Amino acid sequence: MLRFFILFLIFHMRFVILFLRSHPPSLIERVVFLVSLMDLTTLASIDDDLESSEVAALCFLCRDVLSKKGLKKVKDGKDLFKQLDEKDLLSNSCFLYQLLRIIKREDLLSRLQGDVTQTDSIPIVTDYREMLYNLYEDVIEKNLKKMKYLLGNNGLGRGQIELCTTALDVFSLMEDSGLLSRQRLDKLQAILKECDSQLVKTVQKYINAGGYASQPPSIGELIGPQDKPSFSMENPREAPPAISLSVPGNPGAAQSLISDSELGVATSSVLHQVTTETCQDFYPLRNNPRGTCLVINNERFTGCDLANRPGTGADEKSLQRVFGKLGFKVVVHNDLTADAIHRVLEDLGKMSFYEADVLVVCVLSHGENECVFGTDGETVSLRDLRMPFTSAGAPSLAGKPKLFFIQACQGKKYQRGAVPCPPRPQDEEARRTSMSLEVDAGPLPVELVAEEADFLMGMATVEECKSFRHTSMGSIYIQELCKQLLVSAKSKDDLLTTLTRVNREVSKGEYLRCKQMPQPKYTLTKKLVLTEMETL
Repeated sequence: MLRFFILFLIFHMRFVILFLRSHPPSLIERVVFLVSLMDLTTLASIDDDLESSEVAALCFLCRDVLSKKGLKKVKDGKDLFKQLDEKDLLSNSCFLYQLLRIIKREDLLSRLQGDVTQTDSIPIVTDYREMLYNLYEDVIEKNLKKMKYLLGNNGLGRGQIELCTTALDVFSLMEDSGLLSRQRLDKLQAILKECDSQLVKTVQKYINAGGYASQPPSIGELIGPQDKPSFSMENPREAPPAISLSVPGNPGAAQSLISDSELGVATSSVLHQVTTETCQDFYPLRNNPRGTCLVINNERFTGCDLANRPGTGADEKSLQRVFGKLGFKVVVHNDLTADAIHRVLEDLGKMSFYEADVLVVCVLSHGENECVFGTDGETVSLRDLRMPFTSAGAPSLAGKPKLFFIQACQGKKYQRGAVPCPPRPQDEEARRTSMSLEVDAGPLPVELVAEEADFLMGMATVEECKSFRHTSMGSIYIQELCKQLLVSAKSKDDLLTTLTRVNREVSKGEYLRCKQMPQPKYTLTKKLVLTEMETL
């Protein structure tokens, strides 16, 4: 244990030295440092009590957050904890709490003295992976041999199969071979059907729950014998006014409510369970970089009657800076014709997105009804922008958010305010500023079909109306979007909350004595929280 303690100290020492050099060690900082030492002692004590089979189970549960290459190097709990710490998954005790609960080591949970509250930056162990672990616990030796035999009929080499000593090894091999995933359970069901009908029921229960099996009970008493606590968090930083208890798979079931006053006396185990389960509503962010941000910036138009777009360069720079801070690899294409836009999107759609969490596409151009313009005056429909990235077009993007931000008009109308504003002292300044405003003529309504899940189209303005761009400072919409994304990165607001603020701030202004009202349209199925990070 002492050796493990020293190794952790060495690993963290360089960060401690850099910190102390730039900050004189006050009493508070010394206390924080001592607390971190106590955390290392806790991890060491947990490692001492883990069996090798339990470490292997923990590694399987971490396959969604740690690389396969890294997991192969794990020999004991110390190695696993080190990798989790490098991913900042031990910054509080929540993730480790989940792991120990799933492998039924409740006796070790009492040692976790830190905060076990789920935050947006800490992922949860998915129900899919927990379902596989539950299968593993129920597979007897006889069934394991039969599973390995049946797996040989799926094109896998006998040498690989014979290396599998547990059902978790079998599941890992199937995942690595593309025979098993969150969306593909048919091979697993077929194999289990030949072994034990009870095992098939475990998978079917997961499927019937809509891809999210019910969580097993947490430590402490549950609020209800069958009810799964959940609540909708419009703002992750604020506690909801009430917690609703709903039966999984039956949203119409009767609900019980707990008021704020009752929440204050709830047991800590209940609070932790509620918080953890509701984080299934969030898209996971596990990769660095998080994905690609493609910016198509059309400024100079030739061979057509469309005017140039001065000021769009400021939008391009803002998007590069902001999405770079948010952990994206930013790729910029300037002045593309319609055919070139199609080619760039098709090439991007053919790439692998297995190591990406999010795709962002920003188009800055003129537009007309349901389309944007290339620099040659030819159109690209909004549907054509999305099609390369649907689940059919880019399978590795299935279930991942695809964000499109379109700076262009949606029509030729000017949007007027409902009530004329009285003269104000700043009107003259507004008039002088408006002299530098132009419009990006062209409508951009988006008709998203239901099966195109996980898309968001952030429109600069509502249908049939113009959007505005300052000839030197950039467009009203893109500049406000970049500003609010950075605000939300610090406050950890979800993207729709961010876009609501963009709507509010943009709609407050007057541009050429007119109004502008942005409009997000989306088929997102979860909430997305983008925080700042450094790309590798």
